[in-house]
Amino acid sequence: MARILCIGEGMLELSQGDGRWDLRYGGDTLNTAIHLARAGHDVAYMTAVGKDALSRKLVADWAAEGLDTSLVLEHPTRQTGLYAITTDDAGERSFAYWRDASAARELFALADAALWRRATEGVDLIHFSLVSIAILPPAGRRALLMLANMVKDGGGKVSFDGNYRARLWESAGEARALRDIAIAEAQFGLPTLEDETAISGETDADAVAAHWQALGCAEVVVKLGADGVRLPDGTRQAPPERLKPIDTSGAGDAFDAGYLAARLSGEPPAAAARAGQALAGWTIMRPGAIPPRAG
Repeated sequence: MARILCIGEGMLELSQGDGRWDLRYGGDTLNTAIHLARAGHDVAYMTAVGKDALSRKLVADWAAEGLDTSLVLEHPTRQTGLYAITTDDAGERSFAYWRDASAARELFALADAALWRRATEGVDLIHFSLVSIAILPPAGRRALLMLANMVKDGGGKVSFDGNYRARLWESAGEARALRDIAIAEAQFGLPTLEDETAISGETDADAVAAHWQALGCAEVVVKLGADGVRLPDGTRQAPPERLKPIDTSGAGDAFDAGYLAARLSGEPPAAAARAGQALAGWTIMRPGAIPPRAG
């Protein structure tokens, strides 16, 4: 069992089902964290939420999933962010967000040196995404990258997902610059080709992997959506079957969790990718970014 620290923004989620709106929760690194906890790992989630009853219910639900919530901080005045998912007939999702003043944006303004030490103590892997960086002010971005460096200096590994959401950035150039700094800290790189095309115009998975590796990220898996993945050795691995998804939100986050859990258990990249694809396939056949576990 590995000790894993995931950092980002956990949000309230509105998703449609059976003609009504269901209130759940989600967020890219939160989804990955919950899947990793379900796999049996010791997972802490670091974020900030509001002080209201709804936020506290969220944290209680995350703890019930097995997450260590001791690093979830309460902001005295800000609220937890909210997003709504709508899906088309092919299961492709669209999002609407209410997060501009979310508590998570002030995470590192609430954290002190003692919390930093506690957060990184005994961590085998720290996982964050480009969204984790995007929501933070400049000082918070520097703090997050410093936290990753602290884990690496302590003998742990760094996992980074290049999850690009254009609306969170002043420009694609700003996002690329911060993405590249984060890549240089990571041992596990988990870009999605669609995101890389949006942020840089690159459409070739081999070129994406080469860029990440040139910056120092040794193990890069490029996610290709329904076409599968490009493995670190350059081979393509198709998904085990073509599915007709109900809701594709959370698919990449689930893949990250399946892949990382398998790699931390000693599985080679191809087997780890199969585990990630299986978990992503399970997720997209159910509504919501983090469907309730079976049973």
